[in-house]
Amino acid sequence: MAEVELEKAAEGLIHYFNSGEEYITLTVVKDGKPFELFNQREVMHLKDVKELFWLDYRLLLGTLIYVLAYAGVSLFRQRKRYRRRLGWGVVGGSSLTLLLMLALGIGMLLNFDRLFLQFHLISFANELWLLDPTQDYLIMLFPQGFWYDAALLCGGITAGLAVILGGVAGAYLKRTREKTS
Repeated sequence: MAEVELEKAAEGLIHYFNSGEEYITLTVVKDGKPFELFNQREVMHLKDVKELFWLDYRLLLGTLIYVLAYAGVSLFRQRKRYRRRLGWGVVGGSSLTLLLMLALGIGMLLNFDRLFLQFHLISFANELWLLDPTQDYLIMLFPQGFWYDAALLCGGITAGLAVILGGVAGAYLKRTREKTS
């Protein structure tokens, strides 16, 4: 496929995951002719993947609302007394996140293929994710190396945010400890 058709496919996938469409239909040009990029098995797998994305979005939103509400109410009711406790909670949560990212990173270095397989066995109730790299365009567009790089990027961003949040909370705890001592 031409570069422009690959870009069209990428834009189509992004649009699909952010739309209300249940199934993806993506037509590209191959060898000068219109071509339906994904077969029925790939379309059904992408539907399952989209459902996982939206579950993640809802969980993240629910968690954010809970954390903001809890912190807001606690800070309003207990003010200074609660701030240090909140700081320790952030430091503890950041530390736990860093430990989990370290364990995931070690697991990826030792055997990414096994982790990737386990992820699919846990995440999907069917075997639609078992695709043929010689026939299925979804796996041709997103080979194993792509997912390895994506996992490293996501893990790195998560660890980086944990370091930043934990560092800010730790600095706050240190500053307030010195004032109270």
